[in-house]
Amino acid sequence: MLNGKNAIVTGGTRGIGLAVVRTFLHNGAKVALFGSREASVQRALTQLREEQPDWPVMGLWPDLTDYAAVERAVQEVAQTFGGVDILVNNAGISAREPLADYSPEAFRSIMDLNVTAVFHGCKAVEPIMRAAGKGCIINTSSMVSLYGQPSGVGYPTSKFAVNGLTRSLARELGRAGIRVNAVAPGVTRTDMVAALPQELVDRISAPIPLGRIGEPQEVANAYLFLASDLASYVTGEILSVDGAAQT
Repeated sequence: MLNGKNAIVTGGTRGIGLAVVRTFLHNGAKVALFGSREASVQRALTQLREEQPDWPVMGLWPDLTDYAAVERAVQEVAQTFGGVDILVNNAGISAREPLADYSPEAFRSIMDLNVTAVFHGCKAVEPIMRAAGKGCIINTSSMVSLYGQPSGVGYPTSKFAVNGLTRSLARELGRAGIRVNAVAPGVTRTDMVAALPQELVDRISAPIPLGRIGEPQEVANAYLFLASDLASYVTGEILSVDGAAQT
């Protein structure tokens, strides 16, 4: 589904991001995964190459809150692969502190990585995609961007902002042939959830109409659809993948 496409996936070293990288590679794309540290990037690359030594994958670890670093990394990928067709802005952090315990520094930090870094990625790839006359940007939102959460206000606030950025850039960049969408995952079996006691996972799953939490591959499939030509007339959408958890 992605033969001949070149992709960047931020936050691509584990969880949903790594599932997206693997899914894109399985579907014929060349992929550059971005991580926060060299060690985590190299670990992910080793894992992928053990699965399939011939996969065209590379890794970088720019500071996503530093626009110059992001621009350099994007240019390196474009020069190595011959362009950038797909950008997945997946890197992010969450928080659960109540407002009384929430420091301004923590709020600023979550906004820097969850919003400013997304803007940096979009800005860095835009001229490359505009010159090609086409491109696809997929941002990672969250189900809490639609419904909020009872504490940790910075996280849903940042994801509300990602939704606004997504819908606005879809309108701005559409005439350049660039589609901009977002995926809003629900509770997914990432490393953090996998470490929880089964009793707690069962309690979390109980209100979900499908009766279970999601798997990373199920979420990655949504990114694959949006990145592929099957979604050639889809832009400005926030695609929920949450088992109807909040409906």
